[in-house]
Amino acid sequence: MQHQRDRIDLTGRDYTAIYALSDIHGCYDEMAEAERRIIADARTLPGRKLLLFLGDYVDRGPRSSDVLTHLSAPPPEGFDRYALCGNHDDVFLRFLDDPDTNVHWLEFGALPTLASYGVDARHILFDLGYSVQQLRDMILSAMPPAHVDLLRSLAAAITFGSTLFVHAGIKPGIPLSYQTDEDLMWIREPFLSEGPQLPLLVVHGHTPGSHPIFGIGRIGIDTAVSMGGSLTILKIADGRPMILPPI
Repeated sequence: MQHQRDRIDLTGRDYTAIYALSDIHGCYDEMAEAERRIIADARTLPGRKLLLFLGDYVDRGPRSSDVLTHLSAPPPEGFDRYALCGNHDDVFLRFLDDPDTNVHWLEFGALPTLASYGVDARHILFDLGYSVQQLRDMILSAMPPAHVDLLRSLAAAITFGSTLFVHAGIKPGIPLSYQTDEDLMWIREPFLSEGPQLPLLVVHGHTPGSHPIFGIGRIGIDTAVSMGGSLTILKIADGRPMILPPI
């Protein structure tokens, strides 16, 4: 049984801007370009800035390992950076901890993740006939320990004043202290239709769309970069949220 993930409260910190992006899904090049755009935009701002990643760093795209390496390194100069846990990141870690119970991860966009570590899961399981536990052991041998440590350390939620950052959303009307990690990382309805039903603005990813969604008490920023879309950057400065335009 995994322990409940941290919920971090940054209320009272002084940031001149907050930048958030979500659902990178192994698309390292797009993430690196987004970070370059953020750094360029922030050059005109004094003080510290906050950079938030809202989860789903692995699966589907080709460079999950490089994404985790990047997030394991220090943030850009002048920034504080926090990374939340997405449902894909959580299931990956659960597979590493208990592969038999979580073997469904292998059908969840996992094969490109394993390929990014040089592990050919189909060949190992079907051609060589290895067990799922043996596959797990090979994955752990191929992964830097820092990547596993990162997956364990990812928080489930970040609060900044009346803004809540999570991967998927919340159960409407339920205080954060009563929300489970599963709620925060997996929920779609009724959150997408009803919003938080609390005095909060919830910024989230998880549910992909062709464009960012400014809904009732929520902003959804998963624009399906791993499926041919783009990587949206939300900027909040002076209390106003906006989508950072392309350079």
